[in-house]
Amino acid sequence: MTAPADQEKQDATPAESREADTGHLLSTLGLCARARRLVIGTPMVCEAMRQNRQILCVLEASDTSGNTHSRLTSKCAWYKVPLHRLCADSVSLGRSVGKHGPVAAVGITDKDMLRALEKYFPSAEAPGSESSQIIN
Repeated sequence: MTAPADQEKQDATPAESREADTGHLLSTLGLCARARRLVIGTPMVCEAMRQNRQILCVLEASDTSGNTHSRLTSKCAWYKVPLHRLCADSVSLGRSVGKHGPVAAVGITDKDMLRALEKYFPSAEAPGSESSQIIN
């Protein structure tokens, strides 16, 4: 017999499931920010990767400009850091990490926090989710 929460999860459409995962991801990012396990903002993420490579994973907002996306993609490829493009826009990302304005990217610096976030990443295999990009 399945639990009621599992039953609801099975009955949810893929779009509803993706929205729920995005909500959980953003709230977990808020926890990471309060624990000071994030580098917030594209310039800070790129600088942290350049200086001492403490970034384990980069999360990019869905509405970043072409220049920002290109900059993050090339830096992540050079330093061999995974890059995930989220289904959340920059305003939602900024709000979730405690900022008043939009945030284009955040870098995760703690492996345990990364493990907690990984289950909410949009998967590349999901239909219609071309917004996930992983660079190794």
